[in-house]
Amino acid sequence: MGIRNEYLNGLMERVVSNNPAQPEFHQAVREVLSSLAPVVNARPELISQGVMDCLVEPERTISFRVPWEDEQGKIHVNRGYRIQFNSAIGPYKGGLRFHPSVNESIIKFLGFEQTFKNSLTGLPIGGGKGGANFDPKGKSDLEIMRFCQSFMNELFKYIGPDTDVPAGDIGVGAREIGYLFGQYKKLRNEFTGVLTGKGLTYGGSLARKEATGYGLCYFADNMLREAGRSFDGSTVVISGSGNVAIYACKKARQMGAKVVAMSDSNGYIYDPEGIDLDLVKQLKEVEHARIREYVQRRPSARYQEGCSNIWQIPCHIALPCATQNELNGEAAKALVANGCFAVAEGANMPCTPEAVEVIQGSGLLFAPAKAANAGGVAVSALEMSQNSMRFSWTFEEVDQRLKTIMDDLYRNASNAAAQYGMAGDLVAGANIAGFLKVADSMLAYGIV
Repeated sequence: MGIRNEYLNGLMERVVSNNPAQPEFHQAVREVLSSLAPVVNARPELISQGVMDCLVEPERTISFRVPWEDEQGKIHVNRGYRIQFNSAIGPYKGGLRFHPSVNESIIKFLGFEQTFKNSLTGLPIGGGKGGANFDPKGKSDLEIMRFCQSFMNELFKYIGPDTDVPAGDIGVGAREIGYLFGQYKKLRNEFTGVLTGKGLTYGGSLARKEATGYGLCYFADNMLREAGRSFDGSTVVISGSGNVAIYACKKARQMGAKVVAMSDSNGYIYDPEGIDLDLVKQLKEVEHARIREYVQRRPSARYQEGCSNIWQIPCHIALPCATQNELNGEAAKALVANGCFAVAEGANMPCTPEAVEVIQGSGLLFAPAKAANAGGVAVSALEMSQNSMRFSWTFEEVDQRLKTIMDDLYRNASNAAAQYGMAGDLVAGANIAGFLKVADSMLAYGIV
């Protein structure tokens, strides 16, 4: 994935030099800069006014210790982060991730991606991300509550409904958001829309849980229809079994597809008769069990340890919805060989650069994450609007707004690609469309 501009190449070299040992962040920046050569060639003021240099540097990087006490009275200390990347078009907006893999590189890459994703929604929200290298698995509710309260004891100093509005991500669901919001409310003595993904009884939005998975399918449906394809009658493989995967599965089935595989961090299930979504939801949302339990109750299915081979299963449409860099070049070749005609990213950066090169080089339709999985943050922004109004919309109203946002997002990305001579390249189109709104806002402020 080359960068066809001397200045942008130099900028990429400075990013690597200034951010050593941060491969995920390097990958995210390189992927965006590789699309922007025709834009900066046409608009040299983006270089001379410092926009490009500011774009790759977070406005603020916050790290802090998070001490907490376990059930046995032992004190543990984790590291927390909040990267406030860019507020040119609105308050910082992006999730919190609790996972042992969390480090500055991952949070920085996610915040950088979030800046353009949020821009693409058309809503007034900037880009940020946060989290901690804390593993909620195996922890009691009390331990998780103590951790969340300790985390918020520091984070509350830097966030607010008009400054920075975190949400959930991997490891941060409704339970964690409740504990975090409760502590913020106690510390600030105010009830505001400072977090999204809240429970429906205290300011949450209907359709938020479904939003990323539904939005993924709405975007992919636009892409498929423009190419004369459809979900209807197609076989689909989905990685993951969290909210994104579950509700992508639900919407794909509503659109006429047959979903035959899903996974978790231990392995994957293949059900040639079609995934029993009610059973998956029971296992993952109610019992908090591993996906392997599915085969104990569904004789038609089989379970395979390890996640990577899920992409060996023949399918027409692949929806990677688990985590970053889960689908590599070899997996992409297997998809091509088995007749896949479309890949749409539900997770953040789930395809490696080698995989993207194989997918696009083989003529498959490809929907990049910063566009295709923007539905979650779009409905988070709608939750912020409802909180500001002290009002709530029905599920149908929110879902219709989400569909309109994703339809518009697809058109804007497609049009941007065509305008700059890369018709059909939604990676370039999404990068350019998301970038231009942020860049023009930064220019309007003067020295940024």
